[in-house]
Amino acid sequence: MQKKQRRSRSALAAIGATALAGAMVWGGATSASAVDQDAFADSVTVDAIMERLADLQAIADAPGNGGNRAAGSPGYEASGQYVEAVLAEAGYITSRQVFEATTQTIQSQSVTVGGETLTPEQAIPMEYTPGTAPITFDAILPTVNTGCTDDDWAGVDATDRIAVVSRGVCSFTEKSLAAAAAGARALLVYNSEPGPLNGTFGEVVDGTVPSFGIEADRGAALVTAIGAGAVSISVALEQTTETISTFNVIAETATGRADNVVMLGSHLDSVPEGPGINDNGSGSATLLEVAVQLAKQGELNNKVRFAWWGAEELGLVGSTHYVDDLVANDPAALDRIATYLNFDMVGSPNYIIGTYDADESSVEAGAEIPPGSIETEDVFENYFTSIGQPFVGTSFDGRSDYQAFIDNGIPASGLFTGADDVKTEAEAALFGGIVGETHDQNYHQAGDNLENINEEALGIMSKAIAFATASLANDTVLINGVAAPNPVEVAPAAPAAPAPAAPQPALAATGSAEAVPLLAVSSLTLLVGATMIGLRARRRYSSTAPKS
Repeated sequence: MQKKQRRSRSALAAIGATALAGAMVWGGATSASAVDQDAFADSVTVDAIMERLADLQAIADAPGNGGNRAAGSPGYEASGQYVEAVLAEAGYITSRQVFEATTQTIQSQSVTVGGETLTPEQAIPMEYTPGTAPITFDAILPTVNTGCTDDDWAGVDATDRIAVVSRGVCSFTEKSLAAAAAGARALLVYNSEPGPLNGTFGEVVDGTVPSFGIEADRGAALVTAIGAGAVSISVALEQTTETISTFNVIAETATGRADNVVMLGSHLDSVPEGPGINDNGSGSATLLEVAVQLAKQGELNNKVRFAWWGAEELGLVGSTHYVDDLVANDPAALDRIATYLNFDMVGSPNYIIGTYDADESSVEAGAEIPPGSIETEDVFENYFTSIGQPFVGTSFDGRSDYQAFIDNGIPASGLFTGADDVKTEAEAALFGGIVGETHDQNYHQAGDNLENINEEALGIMSKAIAFATASLANDTVLINGVAAPNPVEVAPAAPAAPAPAAPQPALAATGSAEAVPLLAVSSLTLLVGATMIGLRARRRYSSTAPKS
């Protein structure tokens, strides 16, 4: 069933017209409550964020916390208390939203393909997959390699076989259910891009079969081998699940219009394997410092709401609970969210500078794209372009805490410095780093500690996050047509000779080169680009690998 879109695509034309009118009316206007975006970006420093990350590291390292900050753990409780204390000192009133989540513990696993035993890093159990006693069967392929539906298995007898399918098109849960319906006893899903495949069902789902993720190259070799003859696969998985209680932390500014809320979020929990300082201490600490600095700005035009999500690592549980609760109990409040910005890993050691590619100019999206998402993406990309910072698009696939928002038609965007994708030569040419290694070599491991943070990446991303926050706190006119209040009447000026065009940063690599107005995406600068707002254009740097 297709998720309801609360904001129709037909609204785009109206929003564009309103934005253009807003630019003409509000361009050059000033407001006492406007935030200087550049000054605000400078107020959010790497040193301050690193101090907050050191605090999160100390929490993970504290006696009894087991070296992690996983949902439901003492380390997560301490992380939540820490965020709440910092926010309270800055003047915020915080709230906890409590919910239940399911955890999974793997006691043992084994996967053997054609006589080769794969390591736990080479065959990764899907989160919430059912377990199985040791079984051995021949591999089988669907008629359509993604294996999403009964039709994809038409004419294939998968009874007492182990299915092998490609990632893509549908969820891992749907693949597992389709394989089970075809008679398969287990499932291997091979990646559609380089790197390991960490998948999740999102929750325990009846009717699924034991399912594992494997790398793309291994999957391709397996498909070829199956085409040449029988390939035996053995799997075993011992695992347990339990229900835990955990929470989100929510806070918002005291000022700003409540009917046009800008929302920002990062997940606060780590995986049980480590302290999670990049994933996602980096996003959480940056968001915390942005909130602290924003509290010093006085009156705002738009209210800004911050969320530190729980149980993201268990399948986006906290953010999904938040949105589902609004849908069920206060749908009008959901409609008052102008846009949602997500920050999940912004300090990766072998980093890229990635924006969620809502306009699909570089990477095909794997999710429905709500109207206003492209314009939200523009806030980041126009900023990067204005300072000459290369960036790439990463897949707008809903694989982080923005999924529930876009499922309900809320515009979204975000930043990402990479996880388990492998750095390409093209990316290294743009950002440096090590070709052939993952963007975060310690992703979901004990080594994701304070030393895992790349401060250069963190500095680039934190200033972009701060700039976007200030811009959207001023107005969201290009996203939903809501301009800043209190315009200043300005008499029309005599036409002036056009100013020389500002030099543009050179493209770092080949890619699409549509023109984009270099706006700060604020009513304070819209006059400069008023005649260009109707153009859906941008000057883009080339894209390489999407987010896994």
